[in-house]
Amino acid sequence: MQREIRGLFDTTKVDAMGSLICTRRPTRPKRGTTPQRVLVAAHMDEIGFYVRHVDDQGNIWLNPAGGFDPRNLFSRRVLVVTERGDFRGVLNPGGKPIHISSDADRSKVPGTEEFFIDLGMDAAEVRKSVQVGDWVVMDEPFLETPKKVVSKALDNRMAVFVAIEAIRKIARGRGGHRCEIIVAFTTQEEVGLRGAQVAANTAGAQVGIGLDVNLACDTPGVPENQRVTKQGLGVALMVQDSSMISDSELVNQCSALARRHRIPHQRAVLPRGGQDAGAIQRAGSGARCIALGPGTRYIHTVTEMIDKGDLEATIDLLAVLLGEL
Repeated sequence: MQREIRGLFDTTKVDAMGSLICTRRPTRPKRGTTPQRVLVAAHMDEIGFYVRHVDDQGNIWLNPAGGFDPRNLFSRRVLVVTERGDFRGVLNPGGKPIHISSDADRSKVPGTEEFFIDLGMDAAEVRKSVQVGDWVVMDEPFLETPKKVVSKALDNRMAVFVAIEAIRKIARGRGGHRCEIIVAFTTQEEVGLRGAQVAANTAGAQVGIGLDVNLACDTPGVPENQRVTKQGLGVALMVQDSSMISDSELVNQCSALARRHRIPHQRAVLPRGGQDAGAIQRAGSGARCIALGPGTRYIHTVTEMIDKGDLEATIDLLAVLLGEL
């Protein structure tokens, strides 16, 4: 990321939480006024696990960091990240294999505490290589189709990409921007918006923009009135989620800008789930906030899917919004 942003910002630093904080000064400041400070938050972390125990047989037991649906954890390839290097293994729950299990066994959904990792190594070597507190992440490839991108951790690689590309677009354009732009690539969003809280308290911004995935439940088995967003309809303007209520003037401003620039967009209300703007909104003396992002299918799985057109719309709207603030 530091390579990618080279030349786009006036200053960069890594704060005590490990977030990368990047500042771009106004390129067309309004004479006699103090520039408005805008904080854009894009979290870097993904859901994963910490090693909590290595047993005498070399099995690795886990504690989750972030929200998992255990139904999506069966028979997954994982990467155990240690001081001695990265080790590939398989994740499965304890219990009998299909040939000797009962109907009752097969119908039970185990909790995350019942899953363990098998590295396929001798127990002594596992115990020598892996220690409590090592990281575990999913080990799945990125996939691109003609219209979609599919990957683990698009929540929130997407936002990091959007923030960088929007700033790149602003830097290449002729219009410039009046505001001071602070982009915080934050840590620990998935466990309570922690990195954003620290970044927001430091920045003291008047406006906050949270970049994150939004639910696209436009798939079989979900009633239409619960789909939240629909892929292909453009960037989602978050009106309300469980972490914040967006500033209504910002929502209206984004809608007007999207219409003026012919950027596909939709509004969204998310009954459960939050993002970094929820922390920005309540930091210090408070800030006017909104959240933007593309509708994403299969969130918190290794098959998260985003429409390329919705991704482009998110970049375009963020760039024009920053140019107007």
